Amino acid sequence: MEDNIITIHIIDREGVTHDLEAPTDMNMNVMEVCKSYELPVEGRCGGMAMCATCQCYLESDTDLPEQSDAELDMLDEAFFVKPNSRLGCQLHISDELDGIVLRLAPEGN
Repeated sequence: MEDNIITIHIIDREGVTHDLEAPTDMNMNVMEVCKSYELPVEGRCGGMAMCATCQCYLESDTDLPEQSDAELDMLDEAFFVKPNSRLGCQLHISDELDGIVLRLAPEGN
C-alpha cells in the first residue's frame, strides 16, 4: 500500500460496497472523500456538522474518536439515527480509519 493512502469501504444506499482510497495527508474527511468519488453524500453545510446530510453508520469494529458536542447535537435532530450513527464530515481521514466500513444513511435529513 502507498504511504499516506488508506482504504475506506462505503456501502451505498443500494447496498453496493465501494472501496475508496483516501489520502491521510490532505486533511480530508469521509464526506469529502465520498464526494470526490461522486457517491451520493450531500454535505449541504460543507462539513460544519450543521446538516446531517453526510450521516453514515459504522459497520466495522473501528475505534473512532469521541463525538463532539456539535456532532451529537446534530444527530439529535437528524432522521434515521442509530446508535452507530456518525457524521462523515466529522471523521477525519487518518491511519486509524484504514479498513473502516461505513453505510450511508437513507436520504431525508
